[in-house]
Amino acid sequence: MSKAVNILYAGFGGQGILFAGKFLAYKGLIEEKQVSWLPSYGPEMRGGTANCSVIISDAPIGSPIVSKPDVLVAMNLPSLEKYENEVVSGGKIFVDSTLIDKKVERDDVEVYYIPATQMAYDNNIKTLANMIITGKVLKEVEGFSMDNTEAAFKKVVSARHQDLLGVNSNAVQMGYDY
Repeated sequence: MSKAVNILYAGFGGQGILFAGKFLAYKGLIEEKQVSWLPSYGPEMRGGTANCSVIISDAPIGSPIVSKPDVLVAMNLPSLEKYENEVVSGGKIFVDSTLIDKKVERDDVEVYYIPATQMAYDNNIKTLANMIITGKVLKEVEGFSMDNTEAAFKKVVSARHQDLLGVNSNAVQMGYDY
């Protein structure tokens, strides 16, 4: 990865938007990249809007704010509608197609429709649609890989939830393989 990758995760509070962003940031740190992680959420938290700006770069990062994402992960319709036109030309948009039936109207971006929420329900990991879609991001975004996912999870999964390391890893793998 020679340049910065500006990523915006967006959805409802409670969908793991901030967790997914923090996972990518720690993964970048472990890989000795420059990283920025900036959470943003409405006053309601669960059920309100949540988004998270993540920048992963080889060079120092000037501002943590992602206004023109290279990568948009939209976990709900309001987020897709709000940010679709902000993605840079040539960027990538990842859509949770279980919750969003609208198609991206632009033809200058790559779009991936992943039924992440349905896959999470089908595999009895209801809260991990965020990590399924993140697995797809790791596969499709240049410079990303499955390397260091375990180490990153050990940083972001709290000590009392270490039993969830395997299920998180499985969710990422599921998205990567989709």
